[in-house]
Amino acid sequence: MAEIILVDEKDNQIGTGEKSKIHKEGRLHRAFSILIFNSKGELLLQKRAKTKYHSGGLWTNTCCSHPRAGEDLRGAARKRLKEEMGIEAELEEKFSFIYKVKLGDLTEHEFDHVFMGKFNGKPEINPEEADDWKWMGIQKLKKDIKENPENYAFWFKIIIHRLGL
Repeated sequence: MAEIILVDEKDNQIGTGEKSKIHKEGRLHRAFSILIFNSKGELLLQKRAKTKYHSGGLWTNTCCSHPRAGEDLRGAARKRLKEEMGIEAELEEKFSFIYKVKLGDLTEHEFDHVFMGKFNGKPEINPEEADDWKWMGIQKLKKDIKENPENYAFWFKIIIHRLGL
């Protein structure tokens, strides 16, 4: 079972715990979200696999996950981007935020670090993680989120709002 990092409100590690247990208890833990842009300024979106433990079938950022106990945050983000989307890219942390949302019998309570990178090409998605992908311009994306919010993951809507693009 995956051990993820429990944190306080300032992102100081206060322990570790098993991923599914942490989500059932709604405890604050470290996470990351990655946004990959191409040279046209389009964002690479991922449609989460329907089989995911929450938010399956929803569109979201390029990749997101949790660093494991003992992992470097940026290194974990780069590794996961390669595992989920088949992409290698330099990543730069842009901001972080805390959110909490009930998703069925689970609660996502994350200290989310948002990274950005650049990539031009076609991703090779891991079917256990994603059902589909697409490049989308920010203005078109913002319009679609406003018109169809139910199609997008909760945290992704916060990220797009915080970007201010």
